[in-house]
Amino acid sequence: MTAATPPVLPADLTAGLRRLKLAAMRQLAPELLRTAKTQRWAPEEVLRALVEAEITARDASNQRARLKAAGFPVLKTLEEFDLTASSIPAPTFAYLSSLEWIAARENLALIGPAGTGKSHTLIALGHAAVLAGHKVRYLTAADLVETLYRGLADNTVGKTIETLLRNDLLLVDEVGFAPLDDTGAQLLFRFVAAAYERRALGIASHWSFEDWGRFLPEHTTAVSMLDRLLHHATTVVTSGQSYRMQHAKTRQGGDTQIS
Repeated sequence: MTAATPPVLPADLTAGLRRLKLAAMRQLAPELLRTAKTQRWAPEEVLRALVEAEITARDASNQRARLKAAGFPVLKTLEEFDLTASSIPAPTFAYLSSLEWIAARENLALIGPAGTGKSHTLIALGHAAVLAGHKVRYLTAADLVETLYRGLADNTVGKTIETLLRNDLLLVDEVGFAPLDDTGAQLLFRFVAAAYERRALGIASHWSFEDWGRFLPEHTTAVSMLDRLLHHATTVVTSGQSYRMQHAKTRQGGDTQIS
């Protein structure tokens, strides 16, 4: 039995669709037109099916591009987050998951010990924002400061910050993981000040706010930075045992000792 020859569009139509960059429509059209002829579709039904296919394909392509540009180190989702094991209040989690704070250009500050869900929450909210059509950029504080230092070296700090601010949501993880010198602190402050009331900013740190002077050399810089971060912000203080340590204990069937 010979397989049916796949339908082919006329060359001029194929060329036109290629020129207009309607790849999904070009791929689907031959088979869909044959189906439409067999089932006697109305012309508008054919056009609607082709347009919907192109929109769906472009939305998926744009989403993949935004996800890649976000720079997440791993993929975490809100669906994977175990709220029952978290210290984050359910109403707060529901508000953050609504993503309304991103459109309002508000901030999020996650503060708490290592392993209490800060990075998971930050990345999962960023992932949800990407799916909702927002542009997102994730960086650790160390990567951010290093990027700004490179801009300082060639006098493009302002341009670098403005490029970052093209995103709707900026996520800065591991704030305070390593102490900053005066220049690094000023660069971080410049970034936060530029984002203030212009873009939504999410940060995560294991340092309580009163201890930010431990990694910022100037008290005035710490106060000024926190003033902008917390003015329009949801603050979440996480607590409890490290999820990673609990998982390790479960796997090993007993206590894990850390020296």
